[in-house]
Amino acid sequence: MKLLSALFLSLAMLLAGCSEPKRFVSTDISMVDWGKDFSLTDHHGKPRQLGDFKGKAVVLFFGYTQCPDVCPTTLSTLRDAMKLLGEDAKRVQVLFVTVDPARDTPALLAQYVPAFDPAFLGLYGDEKTIVALAKDFKVFYAKQPGSTPGSYSIDHSTGSYAFDPKGKLRLLLRHGETPANVAADLKLLLSEK
Repeated sequence: MKLLSALFLSLAMLLAGCSEPKRFVSTDISMVDWGKDFSLTDHHGKPRQLGDFKGKAVVLFFGYTQCPDVCPTTLSTLRDAMKLLGEDAKRVQVLFVTVDPARDTPALLAQYVPAFDPAFLGLYGDEKTIVALAKDFKVFYAKQPGSTPGSYSIDHSTGSYAFDPKGKLRLLLRHGETPANVAADLKLLLSEK
């Protein structure tokens, strides 16, 4: 009996020494079968697809430049997360997809998006392309009339999507998440083999 107790005690101590695998703070959506790719143009006029960033973690966010709160907050959070990542930030690409192609010209995206971080890219497409892409990524957006025809706002989904370096959609980053948590999740994605 003493031998059995000693064996259980040894086993318990061994298991206590094993650490639990690290978990993501963000929502793990690895099991979804959507949001696999895109074909858009960046604010430099270069056609882009997800495969262009193979080997990097990619964060994809849908928004618009006239957004008063969610978009600048999200891009600021991502900027701060990149700073926390240090050298690993070179292995992450942040992409901002406009849901307002009527107003978000390439020139405007080229001013707005890199103002948060010079490495961030703004992506655009025609209305039909954006509608199809938003549907594929389960992104909601709807134009809300303003006091003049050009002063409308757009209600839209607030989460960002993170892809691993192999190009697989893995995480939904919640709006309002701290830069430290975003950086930690991206670091986990980058460390996976």
